[in-house]
Amino acid sequence: MNKKQLKKSDLIKKYTDNGFSFEEATAELDFAIEILCGLTTKDLIIGIMPSPKDIEKLESAVNQRLLTRAPIAQILGCAYFMGHKFEVTKDTLIPRPETELLVRKAVELVKDNDYKQILDIGTGSGCIACMIAKKTNAQVLGVDISNEALKICLNNAMHMDLMNKAIFRKSDLFSKIREDEKFDMIVSNPPYIPPQDSEGLQIEVKDHEPAAALFTQDEKGLEFYIKITSVAHKYMTQNASLIYEVGINQAEDVMEIMKNNGYKDINYLTDLSGIKRVVYGILENK
Repeated sequence: MNKKQLKKSDLIKKYTDNGFSFEEATAELDFAIEILCGLTTKDLIIGIMPSPKDIEKLESAVNQRLLTRAPIAQILGCAYFMGHKFEVTKDTLIPRPETELLVRKAVELVKDNDYKQILDIGTGSGCIACMIAKKTNAQVLGVDISNEALKICLNNAMHMDLMNKAIFRKSDLFSKIREDEKFDMIVSNPPYIPPQDSEGLQIEVKDHEPAAALFTQDEKGLEFYIKITSVAHKYMTQNASLIYEVGINQAEDVMEIMKNNGYKDINYLTDLSGIKRVVYGILENK
């Protein structure tokens, strides 16, 4: 490749020769060009070209992507979520579009009920906690068992100027939550993939994203819904909400778990693929 000229078509061909669709290749390259070169598709169309140094960085990222199958977001160190750029590493899940559905519903509930204190369990990159804090007047406490993930959370909160609204703490579920701490909402996108389903996952997910944030130890992927739901009421205010992201074919089971633990008005939302992806309910009067 000519070091002085970006040949996007050549890079797209590299992708497609390695089994990616044209659409996947184009989307990833547009993202990489924006992050590494600071240029949009519109910039390229009107003839603004990246520097030779930036082209080298882009080529290097593409080669690493195709050689290792690591997600492009990990290679670039960031991902977009709800229009905001979040730092991500191998120690955090990469934010998914499906999780935006969870956040939008959580924000709606916070605003409708004037919730003030929110707990995000298994916060990962902090994207859920940060976006709820960004879009509401609530304070969000995000907890995670991973020290490495918590460092990323703090960076993301700082970059979004949320240091007093999105706060973070190391905790294995509720282990470091004090008995006197009460929350108006508990939100979680916990691990929900059963171990036997790992072989069917993309290499990018199975081999490169943190297993502890993906997999349960039970055969139905319900381990953390049971653990959280059975204890959550101890840390919730009257008429508080519990809201989860769930995996494929898990919504009914999670709704039943919530019903058996004293929740009412339990409902679900479907994602763009028609999958029941978000389950939520209200704690019966304590």
